[in-house]
Amino acid sequence: MKDSNREHIYPDFDFSEGEVLLIDKPFEWTSFDVVSKIRNSLKPLKIKVGHAGTLDPLATGLLIVCTGKRTKTIDTLQAQEKEYTGTFTLGATTPSYDLETDPDQHFDTSELQEIDLVNATKNFIGELDQYPPAHSAVKVEGERLYEKARRGEIVELKTRKVTIFEFELTRIDLPEVDFRVVCSKGTYIRSLAHDFGKFMNNGAYLSKLRRTRSGAFHVNNAYDVLDLSAHIRSLREPSGEQ
Repeated sequence: MKDSNREHIYPDFDFSEGEVLLIDKPFEWTSFDVVSKIRNSLKPLKIKVGHAGTLDPLATGLLIVCTGKRTKTIDTLQAQEKEYTGTFTLGATTPSYDLETDPDQHFDTSELQEIDLVNATKNFIGELDQYPPAHSAVKVEGERLYEKARRGEIVELKTRKVTIFEFELTRIDLPEVDFRVVCSKGTYIRSLAHDFGKFMNNGAYLSKLRRTRSGAFHVNNAYDVLDLSAHIRSLREPSGEQ
């Protein structure tokens, strides 16, 4: 699988019967972009393709893509706990809670203490009532929140139950802090960043995010989407027929 020091070794895929493909989603690709790339590489075969858990365009890392009969397992795969690493930037907030929008508020970080930042993580362990970002794919009245946000509409958001199993800071170099989080399905790390800054009487937004694990599946075993799609296309060529 993914290893820059050697050629990819692919199994004998049976996409119609069904495959669970681990993809390392590139930066700025949507999850749908990845699915479309795999689906197009399978043409002219009419095989179902879907993903198990959306990643924002500005995030990278593990995206599980299912084909054929394995698309029936998507709900089960989506329900698994997720692990993320990334960076919060303190001292500012953004409307989208990440780099998609420009900062709208600024705060002084000179009084923030490392020990207080570390201890603050403990307050987010367990079940939480979390507000989704206004710029998110959550549907309200049949429309995505980000569509309403782009029109300047203010929507009364409702909290959702999520669980943070593990939350640790792995590097503190203000205004940036690196983190690792293990959480339940449906957790918005952007919201965690925003809430973390608010808890510190400051501001914070998500400046980097990578999904490293979903259940037992790890990004270390993921394929590069361009390499995989090229391999799949080669199987459809006469030289690749068996």
